[in-house]
Amino acid sequence: MNPIFQFPAYLLKRQAIALTGKFRFYDPAGNLVMFSEQKMFRLREDIRVFSDESKSQEVLNIKARQILDFSAAYDVMDSAYNQKVGVLRRRGLQSILRDEWEVLDAGDNLIGKLFEDSLGLALARRLLLGSLLPQNYDMTLGETRVADLKQRFNPFRYELDLDFSMDPTQRLDRRLGIAAGILLAAIEGKQSKE
Repeated sequence: MNPIFQFPAYLLKRQAIALTGKFRFYDPAGNLVMFSEQKMFRLREDIRVFSDESKSQEVLNIKARQILDFSAAYDVMDSAYNQKVGVLRRRGLQSILRDEWEVLDAGDNLIGKLFEDSLGLALARRLLLGSLLPQNYDMTLGETRVADLKQRFNPFRYELDLDFSMDPTQRLDRRLGIAAGILLAAIEGKQSKE
């Protein structure tokens, strides 16, 4: 596996002013380790992640299975090995009030969840405070918490801390956690433009 997937934490920054969604991942030392540029006007989401901004080495591919993304499932592929890592599937109706995702393995078996911290805070974000109240997500495998994805308060751009430190044995494939971060940033970006 590519060593860029071995860090215990990442910072994801989405560029604020761009025609396309640009995502940059930084390691704990502040070095750029991944870059993605979301294409505009795509009917079916197809996000490519590269090792740097030159886009010479693709490392991940996140692709929606269907056009409508209300309850979309996203296949996460390791581009170097052309290997399916797993699937992230949005829970359609449940995600209206509080974002909720299912984490599936490469065989489409349910192994975990990704969910917004609390229903009360989720409602406050949607109905009252919007981006003034940053989002916080927990990722679990079974009942074990393996990641924390926490948005930083920044009125000018989207920043998300991805913390995998509570999972030192790497039960969660970091590639799935990184894909979850990009999907959350991409979806939040679309919702903030509506």
